[in-house]
Amino acid sequence: MPLPPAPTKRAALLSPDAHDAPARSSHRGSRRSGDSRGDAAASSASQPLELFDRQAAETVGGSADNAPPVRGRSKNAPARDQRQQPAARREPESAPPAAAVPAPSPAPAPQLQAPARPKRSKSSGPAKLFVLDTNVLLHDPMCLFRFEEHDIFLPMIVLEELDGHKKGTTEVARNGRQTSRTLDALAAAQDADIDKGLKLDTTGHREAGGRLFFQTAPLDYALPISLPQGKADNQILGVVHALRDAYAKDQPGRPKREVVLVSKDINMRVKARALGLDADDYQNDKTLEDGDLLYSGSLALPPDFWTRQSKTVESWQSGSNTFYRVSGPLVPNLYINQFVYFEAPGEPSMYARVTEIRDKTAVFKTLRDFSSGKNAVWGVNTRNREQNFAMNLLMDPEIDFVTLTGTAGTGKTLMALASGLTQVLDDRRYTEIIMTRATVSVGEDIGFLPGTEEEKMGPWMGALDDNLEFLAKGDGGGAGEWGRAATNELIRSRIKIKSMNFMRGRTFLNKYVIIDEAQNLTPKQMKTLVTRAGPGTKIVCMGNLAQIDTPYLTEGSSGLTFAVDKFKGWPHSGHITLARGERSRLADFASDVL
Repeated sequence: MPLPPAPTKRAALLSPDAHDAPARSSHRGSRRSGDSRGDAAASSASQPLELFDRQAAETVGGSADNAPPVRGRSKNAPARDQRQQPAARREPESAPPAAAVPAPSPAPAPQLQAPARPKRSKSSGPAKLFVLDTNVLLHDPMCLFRFEEHDIFLPMIVLEELDGHKKGTTEVARNGRQTSRTLDALAAAQDADIDKGLKLDTTGHREAGGRLFFQTAPLDYALPISLPQGKADNQILGVVHALRDAYAKDQPGRPKREVVLVSKDINMRVKARALGLDADDYQNDKTLEDGDLLYSGSLALPPDFWTRQSKTVESWQSGSNTFYRVSGPLVPNLYINQFVYFEAPGEPSMYARVTEIRDKTAVFKTLRDFSSGKNAVWGVNTRNREQNFAMNLLMDPEIDFVTLTGTAGTGKTLMALASGLTQVLDDRRYTEIIMTRATVSVGEDIGFLPGTEEEKMGPWMGALDDNLEFLAKGDGGGAGEWGRAATNELIRSRIKIKSMNFMRGRTFLNKYVIIDEAQNLTPKQMKTLVTRAGPGTKIVCMGNLAQIDTPYLTEGSSGLTFAVDKFKGWPHSGHITLARGERSRLADFASDVL
Protein backbone atom coordinates (compact mmCIF):
# COMPACT_ATOMS: atom_id res chain seq x y z
CA MET A 1 0.00 0.00 0.00
CA PRO A 2 1.78 3.15 -1.15
CA LEU A 3 1.83 6.20 1.07
CA PRO A 4 0.24 9.48 -0.06
CA PRO A 5 2.65 12.37 -0.67
CA ALA A 6 3.95 14.10 2.43
CA PRO A 7 2.15 17.35 3.23
CA THR A 8 4.12 20.58 3.03
CA LYS A 9 2.57 22.42 5.96
CA ARG A 10 1.96 21.14 9.46
CA ALA A 11 -1.10 23.36 9.87
CA ALA A 12 -2.85 21.40 7.14
CA LEU A 13 -2.17 18.12 8.89
CA LEU A 14 -4.23 18.74 12.03
CA SER A 15 -7.98 18.46 12.20
CA PRO A 16 -10.02 21.31 13.68
CA ASP A 17 -10.50 19.20 16.82
CA ALA A 18 -6.77 19.10 17.37
CA HIS A 19 -6.61 22.89 17.57
CA ASP A 20 -9.17 22.82 20.36
CA ALA A 21 -7.17 20.44 22.53
CA PRO A 22 -6.22 21.59 26.05
CA ALA A 23 -3.09 23.65 26.41
CA ARG A 24 -1.09 20.92 28.15
CA SER A 25 -1.27 18.70 25.05
CA SER A 26 -0.32 21.39 22.55
CA HIS A 27 3.16 21.90 21.14
CA ARG A 28 2.27 25.08 19.35
CA GLY A 29 2.60 27.08 22.54
CA SER A 30 6.23 26.10 23.08
CA ARG A 31 7.41 29.36 21.57
CA ARG A 32 5.74 31.27 24.38
CA SER A 33 7.61 29.99 27.37
CA GLY A 34 5.42 31.70 29.94
CA ASP A 35 2.27 29.78 28.96
CA SER A 36 3.81 26.45 28.04
CA ARG A 37 6.85 25.82 30.24
CA GLY A 38 5.07 22.86 31.79
CA ASP A 39 3.64 21.65 28.47
CA ALA A 40 6.97 21.47 26.68
CA ALA A 41 8.66 19.86 29.63
CA ALA A 42 5.95 17.19 29.72
CA SER A 43 6.47 16.46 26.02
CA SER A 44 10.25 16.03 26.15
CA ALA A 45 11.77 12.83 24.84
CA SER A 46 12.56 11.43 28.25
CA GLN A 47 8.93 11.59 29.45
CA PRO A 48 6.50 9.10 27.88
CA LEU A 49 3.08 10.45 26.97
CA GLU A 50 -0.25 9.04 28.01
CA LEU A 51 -1.78 7.51 24.93
CA PHE A 52 -5.40 8.07 25.94
CA ASP A 53 -6.67 10.89 28.08
CA ARG A 54 -10.39 10.61 28.78
CA GLN A 55 -10.49 13.85 30.73
CA ALA A 56 -8.85 15.74 27.87
CA ALA A 57 -11.25 14.19 25.38
CA GLU A 58 -14.22 15.36 27.42
CA THR A 59 -12.74 18.85 27.72
CA VAL A 60 -12.38 19.41 23.97
CA GLY A 61 -15.16 21.60 22.70
CA GLY A 62 -16.28 22.46 26.23
CA SER A 63 -16.83 25.79 27.89
CA ALA A 64 -14.51 28.76 27.78
CA ASP A 65 -13.28 27.89 31.25
CA ASN A 66 -11.51 24.88 29.82
CA ALA A 67 -10.00 26.72 26.86
CA PRO A 68 -6.23 27.34 26.71
CA PRO A 69 -5.10 30.51 28.44
CA VAL A 70 -5.00 33.61 26.28
CA ARG A 71 -1.46 34.42 25.28
CA GLY A 72 -1.47 37.99 26.46
CA ARG A 73 2.32 37.95 26.86
CA SER A 74 4.72 38.90 24.17
CA LYS A 75 8.42 38.22 24.08
CA ASN A 76 8.82 41.45 22.12
CA ALA A 77 8.85 43.37 25.38
CA PRO A 78 10.92 42.34 28.41
CA ALA A 79 9.48 39.48 30.40
CA ARG A 80 8.47 41.42 33.50
CA ASP A 81 6.34 43.89 31.54
CA GLN A 82 4.37 41.10 29.90
CA ARG A 83 2.34 40.10 32.95
CA GLN A 84 -1.38 40.67 32.73
CA GLN A 85 -2.32 43.77 34.71
CA PRO A 86 -5.74 44.82 36.00
CA ALA A 87 -7.72 46.91 33.59
CA ALA A 88 -7.40 50.63 34.14
CA ARG A 89 -9.09 53.56 32.47
CA ARG A 90 -6.62 55.54 30.39
CA GLU A 91 -6.67 59.33 30.39
CA PRO A 92 -6.58 61.16 27.05
CA GLU A 93 -3.17 62.00 25.65
CA SER A 94 -1.77 65.48 26.08
CA ALA A 95 1.39 67.22 25.00
CA PRO A 96 4.45 66.57 27.22
CA PRO A 97 6.19 69.39 29.05
CA ALA A 98 9.37 71.07 27.85
CA ALA A 99 11.53 68.30 29.31
CA ALA A 100 10.05 65.97 26.68
CA VAL A 101 8.40 63.66 29.19
CA PRO A 102 6.02 61.67 26.99
CA ALA A 103 2.35 61.16 27.57
CA PRO A 104 0.77 57.72 27.35
CA SER A 105 -0.80 56.54 24.15
CA PRO A 106 -4.48 55.50 24.26
CA ALA A 107 -5.09 51.91 25.27
CA PRO A 108 -7.16 49.62 23.07
CA ALA A 109 -10.51 48.52 24.35
CA PRO A 110 -10.47 44.98 25.73
CA GLN A 111 -11.98 42.44 23.36
CA LEU A 112 -13.62 39.14 24.10
CA GLN A 113 -11.63 36.15 22.93
CA ALA A 114 -13.11 33.14 21.23
CA PRO A 115 -12.89 30.09 23.50
CA ALA A 116 -11.71 27.69 20.81
CA ARG A 117 -8.70 29.49 19.32
CA PRO A 118 -7.83 32.55 21.39
CA LYS A 119 -5.69 35.21 19.80
CA ARG A 120 -2.95 37.17 21.45
CA SER A 121 -4.28 40.25 23.21
CA LYS A 122 -2.46 43.31 24.37
CA SER A 123 -2.10 43.98 28.07
CA SER A 124 -4.99 45.97 29.49
CA GLY A 125 -2.96 48.09 31.94
CA PRO A 126 -1.40 51.48 31.25
CA ALA A 127 1.32 51.55 28.63
CA LYS A 128 4.82 51.51 30.05
CA LEU A 129 7.74 53.68 29.02
CA PHE A 130 10.85 51.81 27.92
CA VAL A 131 14.20 53.59 27.82
CA LEU A 132 16.44 51.77 25.32
CA ASP A 133 20.18 51.40 25.73
CA THR A 134 22.41 51.78 22.67
CA ASN A 135 23.38 48.11 22.61
CA VAL A 136 19.72 47.11 22.10
CA LEU A 137 19.51 49.23 18.93
CA LEU A 138 22.82 47.82 17.69
CA HIS A 139 21.72 44.27 18.48
CA ASP A 140 18.32 44.43 16.74
CA PRO A 141 17.57 47.39 14.45
CA MET A 142 13.87 46.42 14.47
CA CYS A 143 13.59 46.56 18.27
CA LEU A 144 11.65 49.85 18.06
CA PHE A 145 8.64 47.90 16.75
CA ARG A 146 8.78 45.01 19.26
CA PHE A 147 7.12 46.64 22.27
CA GLU A 148 3.48 46.47 21.14
CA GLU A 149 1.39 49.26 22.70
CA HIS A 150 4.14 50.55 24.98
CA ASP A 151 6.09 53.78 24.42
CA ILE A 152 9.84 54.15 23.83
CA PHE A 153 12.18 56.88 25.01
CA LEU A 154 15.66 57.51 23.54
CA PRO A 155 18.09 59.67 25.55
CA MET A 156 20.25 62.06 23.54
CA ILE A 157 23.44 60.23 24.57
CA VAL A 158 22.05 57.07 22.87
CA LEU A 159 21.88 58.95 19.56
CA GLU A 160 25.46 60.14 20.08
CA GLU A 161 26.67 56.59 20.69
CA LEU A 162 24.68 55.35 17.71
CA ASP A 163 26.44 57.89 15.52
CA GLY A 164 29.82 56.62 16.70
CA HIS A 165 29.09 53.03 15.59
CA LYS A 166 27.81 53.71 12.08
CA LYS A 167 31.17 53.41 10.28
CA GLY A 168 32.60 50.09 9.17
CA THR A 169 31.52 46.82 7.54
CA THR A 170 30.77 44.83 10.69
CA GLU A 171 27.29 43.65 11.59
CA VAL A 172 27.18 46.18 14.45
CA ALA A 173 27.92 49.02 12.01
CA ARG A 174 25.25 47.79 9.59
CA ASN A 175 22.71 47.60 12.40
CA GLY A 176 23.64 51.13 13.48
CA ARG A 177 23.07 52.49 9.99
CA GLN A 178 19.77 50.65 9.65
CA THR A 179 18.59 52.04 12.99
CA SER A 180 19.50 55.57 11.89
CA ARG A 181 17.53 55.13 8.67
CA THR A 182 14.54 53.85 10.65
CA LEU A 183 14.63 56.87 12.98
CA ASP A 184 14.87 59.18 9.98
CA ALA A 185 11.85 57.54 8.34
CA LEU A 186 9.79 57.91 11.51
CA ALA A 187 10.76 61.57 11.89
CA ALA A 188 10.00 62.30 8.21
CA ALA A 189 6.53 60.74 8.30
CA GLN A 190 3.51 62.91 7.62
CA ASP A 191 2.21 64.84 10.66
CA ALA A 192 5.19 63.71 12.73
CA ASP A 193 5.67 65.80 15.88
CA ILE A 194 8.74 65.03 17.98
CA ASP A 195 7.37 66.94 20.96
CA LYS A 196 4.23 64.77 21.08
CA GLY A 197 6.04 61.59 20.12
CA LEU A 198 6.44 59.81 16.79
CA LYS A 199 3.86 57.15 16.02
CA LEU A 200 5.69 53.86 15.51
CA ASP A 201 3.08 52.44 13.12
CA THR A 202 3.55 55.13 10.46
CA THR A 203 6.13 53.06 8.54
CA GLY A 204 3.90 50.00 8.14
CA HIS A 205 4.58 48.16 11.41
CA ARG A 206 0.99 47.86 12.59
CA GLU A 207 1.92 45.71 15.57
CA ALA A 208 3.61 48.72 17.20
CA GLY A 209 0.91 50.84 18.82
CA GLY A 210 3.08 53.12 20.95
CA ARG A 211 5.07 56.28 20.36
CA LEU A 212 8.77 57.11 20.17
CA PHE A 213 10.01 60.04 22.27
CA PHE A 214 13.40 61.75 22.12
CA GLN A 215 15.05 63.71 24.89
CA THR A 216 14.70 67.29 23.65
CA ALA A 217 15.67 69.11 26.86
CA PRO A 218 17.94 68.47 29.84
CA LEU A 219 16.42 66.44 32.65
CA ASP A 220 17.10 67.13 36.32
CA TYR A 221 18.49 64.14 38.19
CA ALA A 222 20.98 63.40 40.95
CA LEU A 223 23.13 60.25 40.92
CA PRO A 224 25.64 59.14 43.56
CA ILE A 225 29.00 60.91 43.28
CA SER A 226 30.68 57.51 42.86
CA LEU A 227 29.22 57.30 39.34
CA PRO A 228 31.23 59.46 36.87
CA GLN A 229 28.86 61.89 35.18
CA GLY A 230 30.78 61.84 31.89
CA LYS A 231 30.22 58.14 31.21
CA ALA A 232 27.44 57.38 28.72
CA ASP A 233 25.93 54.54 30.80
CA ASN A 234 25.59 56.80 33.82
CA GLN A 235 23.94 59.53 31.76
CA ILE A 236 21.36 56.99 30.57
CA LEU A 237 20.79 55.92 34.18
CA GLY A 238 20.25 59.57 35.07
CA VAL A 239 17.59 59.92 32.37
CA VAL A 240 15.79 56.81 33.66
CA HIS A 241 15.98 58.22 37.19
CA ALA A 242 14.45 61.53 36.11
CA LEU A 243 11.66 59.85 34.17
CA ARG A 244 10.91 57.52 37.08
CA ASP A 245 10.48 60.53 39.39
CA ALA A 246 8.36 62.38 36.83
CA TYR A 247 5.92 59.50 36.51
CA ALA A 248 5.90 58.43 40.16
CA LYS A 249 2.54 60.14 40.82
CA ASP A 250 -0.56 61.00 38.85
CA GLN A 251 -0.53 64.54 37.51
CA PRO A 252 -2.89 66.43 35.20
CA GLY A 253 -2.29 65.18 31.66
CA ARG A 254 0.45 62.79 32.85
CA PRO A 255 -0.84 59.70 34.67
CA LYS A 256 1.38 57.44 36.71
CA ARG A 257 3.25 54.84 34.67
CA GLU A 258 6.18 52.48 34.99
CA VAL A 259 9.57 53.41 33.50
CA VAL A 260 11.84 50.47 32.57
CA LEU A 261 15.41 50.46 31.25
CA VAL A 262 16.07 47.86 28.53
CA SER A 263 19.72 46.92 28.06
CA LYS A 264 21.80 43.97 26.85
CA ASP A 265 24.58 45.01 29.25
CA ILE A 266 24.38 42.95 32.44
CA ASN A 267 26.44 45.45 34.46
CA MET A 268 24.18 48.26 33.30
CA ARG A 269 21.13 46.40 34.58
CA VAL A 270 22.85 45.64 37.89
CA LYS A 271 23.70 49.32 38.42
CA ALA A 272 20.14 50.33 37.56
CA ARG A 273 18.68 47.94 40.09
CA ALA A 274 21.20 49.12 42.69
CA LEU A 275 19.78 52.63 42.19
CA GLY A 276 16.21 51.36 42.63
CA LEU A 277 15.39 51.53 38.91
CA ASP A 278 13.52 48.89 36.91
CA ALA A 279 15.71 47.19 34.31
CA ASP A 280 15.27 44.24 31.99
CA ASP A 281 17.08 42.37 29.26
CA TYR A 282 15.86 42.57 25.65
CA GLN A 283 13.69 39.49 25.30
CA ASN A 284 12.60 39.50 21.66
CA ASP A 285 15.79 37.84 20.43
CA LYS A 286 15.18 34.79 22.60
CA THR A 287 13.54 31.86 20.85
CA LEU A 288 13.20 30.00 24.14
CA GLU A 289 13.51 31.16 27.72
CA ASP A 290 14.90 27.80 28.86
CA GLY A 291 17.22 25.57 26.83
CA ASP A 292 15.52 22.50 28.32
CA LEU A 293 12.38 23.37 26.33
CA LEU A 294 14.19 22.95 23.00
CA TYR A 295 12.67 20.43 20.61
CA SER A 296 14.68 17.21 21.00
CA GLY A 297 13.55 15.45 17.82
CA SER A 298 12.61 12.18 19.55
CA LEU A 299 9.75 10.93 21.71
CA ALA A 300 9.44 7.88 23.98
CA LEU A 301 6.24 5.90 23.51
CA PRO A 302 4.40 4.87 26.71
CA PRO A 303 4.96 1.33 28.05
CA ASP A 304 1.37 0.29 27.24
CA PHE A 305 1.51 1.63 23.69
CA TRP A 306 0.96 -1.68 21.89
CA THR A 307 -1.70 -2.78 24.38
CA ARG A 308 -3.77 0.33 23.74
CA GLN A 309 -3.19 0.24 19.99
CA SER A 310 -3.77 -3.49 19.47
CA LYS A 311 -7.23 -3.08 17.89
CA THR A 312 -6.68 0.09 15.87
CA VAL A 313 -3.11 -0.14 14.55
CA GLU A 314 -2.53 -0.92 10.88
CA SER A 315 0.77 -2.24 9.54
CA TRP A 316 2.19 -3.09 6.16
CA GLN A 317 5.53 -3.90 4.57
CA SER A 318 7.22 -1.89 1.82
CA GLY A 319 10.67 -3.06 0.87
CA SER A 320 12.80 -3.39 3.98
CA ASN A 321 10.65 -0.98 5.99
CA THR A 322 7.55 -1.60 8.07
CA PHE A 323 4.86 1.06 8.37
CA TYR A 324 2.38 1.51 11.22
CA ARG A 325 -0.69 3.73 11.19
CA VAL A 326 -1.73 4.75 14.71
CA SER A 327 -4.34 7.08 16.16
CA GLY A 328 -5.29 8.62 19.47
CA PRO A 329 -4.31 11.64 21.59
CA LEU A 330 -0.65 10.95 20.81
CA VAL A 331 -1.02 12.31 17.27
CA PRO A 332 -1.36 16.07 18.08
CA ASN A 333 1.94 15.87 19.98
CA LEU A 334 3.89 14.63 16.96
CA TYR A 335 5.82 16.41 14.22
CA ILE A 336 6.79 15.24 10.76
CA ASN A 337 10.25 13.54 10.82
CA GLN A 338 10.16 13.21 14.60
CA PHE A 339 11.60 9.94 15.90
CA VAL A 340 9.57 7.69 18.19
CA TYR A 341 10.87 4.66 20.03
CA PHE A 342 9.42 1.91 22.19
CA GLU A 343 11.60 0.20 24.76
CA ALA A 344 10.17 -2.09 27.46
CA PRO A 345 11.65 -5.00 29.42
CA GLY A 346 10.88 -8.37 27.86
CA GLU A 347 9.41 -6.88 24.66
CA PRO A 348 11.00 -6.18 21.27
CA SER A 349 12.07 -2.57 20.77
CA MET A 350 10.76 -0.39 17.97
CA TYR A 351 12.47 2.64 16.44
CA ALA A 352 10.60 4.63 13.81
CA ARG A 353 10.14 8.05 12.25
CA VAL A 354 6.90 9.96 11.73
CA THR A 355 6.38 10.21 7.97
CA GLU A 356 2.77 11.37 7.77
CA ILE A 357 0.20 13.10 9.96
CA ARG A 358 -3.31 13.20 8.55
CA ASP A 359 -6.42 14.08 10.52
CA LYS A 360 -6.22 12.00 13.71
CA THR A 361 -3.78 9.38 12.45
CA ALA A 362 -0.01 9.22 12.04
CA VAL A 363 2.22 6.86 10.08
CA PHE A 364 5.46 5.49 11.55
CA LYS A 365 8.23 4.14 9.34
CA THR A 366 10.85 1.86 10.84
CA LEU A 367 14.49 2.93 10.57
CA ARG A 368 17.57 1.51 8.98
CA ASP A 369 19.95 0.09 11.56
CA PHE A 370 23.31 1.79 11.06
CA SER A 371 24.76 0.08 14.12
CA SER A 372 25.07 -3.11 12.07
CA GLY A 373 28.36 -3.76 10.28
CA LYS A 374 26.66 -4.31 6.91
CA ASN A 375 25.18 -0.78 7.06
CA ALA A 376 28.43 0.98 7.96
CA VAL A 377 28.77 4.50 6.50
CA TRP A 378 32.36 5.04 5.33
CA GLY A 379 33.44 2.52 7.94
CA VAL A 380 31.48 4.23 10.75
CA ASN A 381 28.80 2.47 12.79
CA THR A 382 26.45 4.19 15.21
CA ARG A 383 26.85 3.32 18.88
CA ASN A 384 23.61 4.50 20.48
CA ARG A 385 19.98 5.24 19.74
CA GLU A 386 20.34 8.97 19.03
CA GLN A 387 23.31 8.45 16.71
CA ASN A 388 21.22 5.99 14.68
CA PHE A 389 18.44 8.59 14.47
CA ALA A 390 20.93 11.20 13.25
CA MET A 391 22.44 8.90 10.63
CA ASN A 392 18.99 8.15 9.20
CA LEU A 393 18.49 11.89 8.70
CA LEU A 394 21.95 12.42 7.21
CA MET A 395 21.58 9.58 4.70
CA ASP A 396 18.01 10.41 3.60
CA PRO A 397 18.05 12.26 0.23
CA GLU A 398 14.59 13.71 0.97
CA ILE A 399 15.91 15.62 4.01
CA ASP A 400 17.44 18.94 2.91
CA PHE A 401 18.18 20.46 6.32
CA VAL A 402 19.53 18.62 9.36
CA THR A 403 20.33 20.11 12.77
CA LEU A 404 22.39 18.21 15.35
CA THR A 405 22.97 19.33 18.92
CA GLY A 406 24.80 17.59 21.71
CA THR A 407 27.68 17.81 24.13
CA ALA A 408 31.33 17.33 23.21
CA GLY A 409 32.20 13.88 21.89
CA THR A 410 28.72 12.80 20.75
CA GLY A 411 29.91 12.24 17.16
CA LYS A 412 28.31 15.18 15.35
CA THR A 413 31.24 16.05 13.06
CA LEU A 414 32.28 12.44 12.45
CA MET A 415 28.81 11.32 11.35
CA ALA A 416 28.29 14.40 9.18
CA LEU A 417 31.62 13.86 7.40
CA ALA A 418 31.15 10.10 7.01
CA SER A 419 27.70 10.49 5.46
CA GLY A 420 28.96 13.34 3.28
CA LEU A 421 31.89 11.34 1.91
CA THR A 422 29.64 8.37 1.18
CA GLN A 423 27.10 10.47 -0.72
CA VAL A 424 29.77 12.45 -2.60
CA LEU A 425 32.28 9.73 -3.54
CA ASP A 426 30.17 6.54 -3.54
CA ASP A 427 26.60 7.57 -4.33
CA ARG A 428 27.57 10.67 -6.42
CA ARG A 429 24.52 12.40 -4.97
CA TYR A 430 26.43 15.64 -4.32
CA THR A 431 29.44 17.07 -6.13
CA GLU A 432 31.49 18.16 -3.12
CA ILE A 433 31.48 18.93 0.59
CA ILE A 434 31.63 22.56 1.71
CA MET A 435 32.53 23.11 5.34
CA THR A 436 32.44 26.36 7.28
CA ARG A 437 32.23 27.50 10.88
CA ALA A 438 31.94 30.62 12.99
CA THR A 439 35.46 31.90 13.69
CA VAL A 440 34.99 32.88 17.33
CA SER A 441 38.05 32.45 19.52
CA VAL A 442 37.86 30.68 22.86
CA GLY A 443 40.75 32.73 24.27
CA GLU A 444 43.06 35.50 23.05
CA ASP A 445 43.09 36.19 19.31
CA ILE A 446 46.38 35.15 17.70
CA GLY A 447 46.21 37.89 15.08
CA PHE A 448 46.06 37.81 11.29
CA LEU A 449 46.70 34.53 9.51
CA PRO A 450 48.72 34.24 6.28
CA GLY A 451 47.75 32.56 3.04
CA THR A 452 44.61 32.07 0.98
CA GLU A 453 41.06 31.85 2.27
CA GLU A 454 41.35 28.08 2.79
CA GLU A 455 44.74 28.43 4.48
CA LYS A 456 43.41 31.10 6.82
CA MET A 457 40.55 28.77 7.78
CA GLY A 458 42.96 25.88 8.39
CA PRO A 459 43.62 26.58 12.10
CA TRP A 460 39.87 26.75 12.71
CA MET A 461 39.33 23.35 11.09
CA GLY A 462 41.22 21.15 13.53
CA ALA A 463 38.05 19.09 14.07
CA LEU A 464 37.94 18.38 10.32
CA ASP A 465 41.55 17.17 10.26
CA ASP A 466 41.04 14.94 13.30
CA ASN A 467 37.97 13.26 11.86
CA LEU A 468 39.47 12.87 8.38
CA GLU A 469 42.47 11.15 9.93
CA PHE A 470 40.09 8.62 11.48
CA LEU A 471 37.97 8.18 8.34
CA ALA A 472 40.94 7.82 5.97
CA LYS A 473 42.96 5.35 8.01
CA GLY A 474 43.99 2.15 6.25
CA ASP A 475 42.63 -1.29 6.97
CA GLY A 476 45.91 -2.48 8.48
CA GLY A 477 47.52 -4.36 5.63
CA GLY A 478 45.75 -3.72 2.36
CA ALA A 479 46.42 -0.34 0.80
CA GLY A 480 49.72 0.52 2.43
CA GLU A 481 51.22 3.98 2.70
CA TRP A 482 50.78 4.90 -0.98
CA GLY A 483 47.15 3.82 -0.95
CA ARG A 484 46.39 5.82 2.15
CA ALA A 485 48.09 8.89 0.63
CA ALA A 486 45.98 8.55 -2.52
CA THR A 487 42.82 8.18 -0.45
CA ASN A 488 43.67 11.28 1.57
CA GLU A 489 44.32 13.25 -1.63
CA LEU A 490 41.00 12.14 -3.11
CA ILE A 491 39.10 13.07 0.03
CA ARG A 492 40.80 16.46 0.28
CA SER A 493 39.96 17.24 -3.34
CA ARG A 494 36.23 16.90 -2.58
CA ILE A 495 36.19 19.01 0.59
CA LYS A 496 36.25 22.79 0.35
CA ILE A 497 36.76 24.98 3.41
CA LYS A 498 35.05 28.36 3.12
CA SER A 499 34.81 31.42 5.33
CA MET A 500 31.41 32.72 6.41
CA ASN A 501 32.54 36.28 5.62
CA PHE A 502 32.16 35.69 1.87
CA MET A 503 28.90 33.72 1.82
CA ARG A 504 26.49 36.54 1.02
CA GLY A 505 25.19 36.33 -2.54
CA ARG A 506 26.46 32.80 -3.21
CA THR A 507 24.35 29.84 -4.41
CA PHE A 508 25.34 26.23 -3.76
CA LEU A 509 24.19 23.70 -6.36
CA ASN A 510 24.26 19.97 -5.47
CA LYS A 511 26.55 20.57 -2.52
CA TYR A 512 26.76 18.94 0.91
CA VAL A 513 27.21 21.90 3.27
CA ILE A 514 28.40 21.42 6.87
CA ILE A 515 28.07 24.38 9.27
CA ASP A 516 30.10 23.57 12.37
CA GLU A 517 29.92 25.43 15.70
CA ALA A 518 26.53 26.83 14.65
CA GLN A 519 25.72 27.76 18.25
CA ASN A 520 27.93 30.85 17.81
CA LEU A 521 25.78 32.21 14.96
CA THR A 522 23.09 34.84 15.37
CA PRO A 523 19.65 34.16 13.84
CA LYS A 524 20.43 36.65 11.07
CA GLN A 525 23.72 34.89 10.23
CA MET A 526 21.95 31.53 10.25
CA LYS A 527 19.38 32.85 7.78
CA THR A 528 22.16 34.16 5.54
CA LEU A 529 23.84 30.74 5.40
CA VAL A 530 20.76 28.56 5.02
CA THR A 531 19.37 30.69 2.18
CA ARG A 532 22.51 29.95 0.13
CA ALA A 533 21.13 26.49 -0.68
CA GLY A 534 20.27 25.85 -4.30
CA PRO A 535 18.66 22.81 -5.97
CA GLY A 536 20.01 19.47 -4.75
CA THR A 537 21.90 20.94 -1.77
CA LYS A 538 21.82 19.53 1.75
CA ILE A 539 22.79 21.62 4.80
CA VAL A 540 23.88 20.13 8.12
CA CYS A 541 24.05 22.51 11.11
CA MET A 542 25.61 21.22 14.30
CA GLY A 543 26.83 22.62 17.57
CA ASN A 544 26.92 22.42 21.34
CA LEU A 545 24.62 24.96 22.98
CA ALA A 546 26.67 24.71 26.17
CA GLN A 547 29.73 26.19 24.41
CA ILE A 548 28.62 29.63 23.17
CA ASP A 549 31.50 32.10 22.80
CA THR A 550 29.73 34.96 20.96
CA PRO A 551 28.94 37.99 23.17
CA TYR A 552 25.24 38.65 23.87
CA LEU A 553 24.23 35.16 22.64
CA THR A 554 22.61 32.64 24.98
CA GLU A 555 21.07 29.21 24.55
CA GLY A 556 17.70 30.84 23.95
CA SER A 557 18.88 33.41 21.39
CA SER A 558 21.44 31.35 19.45
CA GLY A 559 20.95 30.95 15.71
CA LEU A 560 21.07 27.16 16.13
CA THR A 561 18.18 27.26 18.60
CA PHE A 562 16.36 29.59 16.20
CA ALA A 563 16.78 27.14 13.30
CA VAL A 564 15.71 24.09 15.34
CA ASP A 565 12.54 25.82 16.50
CA LYS A 566 11.56 27.26 13.12
CA PHE A 567 12.19 24.11 11.05
CA LYS A 568 10.51 21.53 13.29
CA GLY A 569 7.66 19.84 11.50
CA TRP A 570 8.83 20.76 7.97
CA PRO A 571 8.71 17.57 5.84
CA HIS A 572 12.23 18.12 4.45
CA SER A 573 14.06 18.83 7.70
CA GLY A 574 14.97 16.90 10.81
CA HIS A 575 16.59 17.44 14.18
CA ILE A 576 18.03 15.21 16.86
CA THR A 577 19.70 15.95 20.17
CA LEU A 578 22.59 13.56 20.76
CA ALA A 579 22.59 12.48 24.38
CA ARG A 580 25.60 10.29 25.05
CA GLY A 581 29.25 10.98 24.39
CA GLU A 582 31.24 8.30 22.53
CA ARG A 583 34.62 10.01 22.24
CA SER A 584 36.13 8.42 25.33
CA ARG A 585 35.20 7.67 28.91
CA LEU A 586 37.37 10.60 30.00
CA ALA A 587 35.59 13.11 27.70
CA ASP A 588 32.18 11.73 28.63
CA PHE A 589 32.86 12.05 32.36
CA ALA A 590 34.37 15.53 31.94
CA SER A 591 31.24 16.76 30.12
CA ASP A 592 29.14 15.76 33.11
CA VAL A 593 31.26 16.94 36.04
CA LEU A 594 33.19 19.98 34.77
